[in-house]
Amino acid sequence: MLLSLVIPVFNEVEVLPLTLAALTRTLSRIDCVYEIIFVDDGSVDGSTALIRAAAESDSRIKLLGFSRNFGHQAAVTAGLDFAAGDAVVVMDSDLQDPPELLPKMVELYRQGYEVVSPQRVSRKTDSLFKRWTASAFYWLMRKAVDARVQPEVGDFRLFSREAVLAIRAFREQHRFMRGLVAWLGLREALVPFERRPRAAGETKYPVSKMVRFAWTAISSFSAMPLRVTTGCGLILTAFGALYALASAYQTLVLHATTPGWTSIISLQLLFSGMILAVIGLLGDYVARIYDEIKHRPLYVINGYSNIGGAPAGDRRVVFENLRREKTRSMP
Repeated sequence: MLLSLVIPVFNEVEVLPLTLAALTRTLSRIDCVYEIIFVDDGSVDGSTALIRAAAESDSRIKLLGFSRNFGHQAAVTAGLDFAAGDAVVVMDSDLQDPPELLPKMVELYRQGYEVVSPQRVSRKTDSLFKRWTASAFYWLMRKAVDARVQPEVGDFRLFSREAVLAIRAFREQHRFMRGLVAWLGLREALVPFERRPRAAGETKYPVSKMVRFAWTAISSFSAMPLRVTTGCGLILTAFGALYALASAYQTLVLHATTPGWTSIISLQLLFSGMILAVIGLLGDYVARIYDEIKHRPLYVINGYSNIGGAPAGDRRVVFENLRREKTRSMP
């Protein structure tokens, strides 16, 4: 059995030595051949050089280097595209995804599960705000994206070869891997674990990035925002009709002057704001459609180590000649 580990990396030079040591200890206890594929997502802190040095001393360590930062989901996609394993594990490099779970995950895979997903049962090391936003995120994903999205399950997962081949078939630009896995509906096992703090370095996912990530997930997998705005439009239309009837009643029956200036300005601001918000929402969906029809590559690889060659596939660019030139120029 060949086990592939896919590890996206972005400016993680502080934690990578710890990650390599932990992986080596754990993988030595698993009865399998393994490869570790680090996907360097445009790091500028020395992570690339560290991984390349490790790859030179151990052919089981492999490097895919992006030409720039394409994002975590693109890095996961690239790793799955190049992974050759019978089973493939996606995990982060900060050791919050504990390598100690790998033997249990492999055991469940051998029992016939197509997807094995560690599930966080505790976030004691996270702040109250982080725990609250995480809970809100998964609740929203299950309501707006897919009820099959597992709560407190991230991208740390083991996939069978069949699952990897199925995921490779999805080539959309705006990616939400957890939604893709839920959409496939494969046989899945959950492994509970307690989330640990980062072993070193700082998080690469601040609140602003998490908000964008959540919006990408919703808008890429659901039309719920459009339905919500339709409902709001109908409510406002009904409110306007009732207000018109009330004004007519006051004028024709009560012969009273309908106070108008303040109410007209308020309603104008309300309706104008609603219209602009809906136009912006539609514009965002149209922009995503525009991104898809351009059919641009999901990522660009301009250097790699210990990779035999690019497997067949679309929506990617691999500069193999540039890679050879870089290899020859290395001391």
